[in-house]
Amino acid sequence: MMLADSTNAISANHLTRKFGKFVAVNAISFSVARGEIFGFLGPNGSGKTTTIKMLLGLLHPTSGTATVLGYDIARHAAAVKRSVGYLSQKFSLYNDLRVVENLNFYGRAYNVWGKRLIERRRQVLALTELEGCERELTANLAGGYKQRLALATAIIHSPQLIFLDEPTAGVDPVSRRDFWRLLYRLAAEGVTIFVTTHYMDEAEQCHRLAFIHNGKIVATGTPNDIKEKQMHGQVVEIDCDNPGRAIEILRRLGNLEEVALYGTLVHVVVPDTQTGCRVIQAALDAAQVQINSIVVIPPSLEDVFIARAQS
Repeated sequence: MMLADSTNAISANHLTRKFGKFVAVNAISFSVARGEIFGFLGPNGSGKTTTIKMLLGLLHPTSGTATVLGYDIARHAAAVKRSVGYLSQKFSLYNDLRVVENLNFYGRAYNVWGKRLIERRRQVLALTELEGCERELTANLAGGYKQRLALATAIIHSPQLIFLDEPTAGVDPVSRRDFWRLLYRLAAEGVTIFVTTHYMDEAEQCHRLAFIHNGKIVATGTPNDIKEKQMHGQVVEIDCDNPGRAIEILRRLGNLEEVALYGTLVHVVVPDTQTGCRVIQAALDAAQVQINSIVVIPPSLEDVFIARAQS
């Protein structure tokens, strides 16, 4: 039943999922090494959750193949489900149960009983820093603590691989930081983590990334590799007194690769900075937009993703 693969926790080859004529995931191929934190990034509707559901054995691929921990997702879906942990986008624990009762419920659902359940419960409470909250009603937990509990239930059965689908969406920045600290502790123990996120600061903390857009993977690699090697053009950052007007003017030019707003700053991707800066300066001067500074900067992950998604 189990295929030999000592290197990869996940291997996908031309994985495709269609819903009627709509192609949700379009022939994607990638691998996730054992013990790494792999980030899967993309906007809403890009195919992230559909990919996870196929890898979990919850959706059958239309075509293509994949293995998870050596199990073929189509032929051995039950074995995949027993072997991995999963934390969904939506908080799915029972609010009317206490913390310890949720842990007991999910432990038994994963066939963890008796002394092993008691020991695993103690271990995950310590790992997620929920000791002392055992008798607390789940509904009364703060958002960050609920996510810790959700993680604890996902790893109660000691999985080698966990899938986290936007686990920190709607969680405050301090709780997000604490949650990622827990993920690094798990990775240090050899657990493979497949995580989707909208946050670029979280993406920077992954060992490797894949960007998915309209069902296709548009970039893969380490965060540094993606920024250094997969950006077409260079990024010019503009500080001006009317960024909205600046974007409108620059997009009308039609010869700039990308124009986007980053906070109060405008980022423009140009093939040549010397020529690009001259064009930008002239266009904004003509529109009487006051420029405070124009500088060339290293691309961010968000710069790369936007550029690759529109290429």
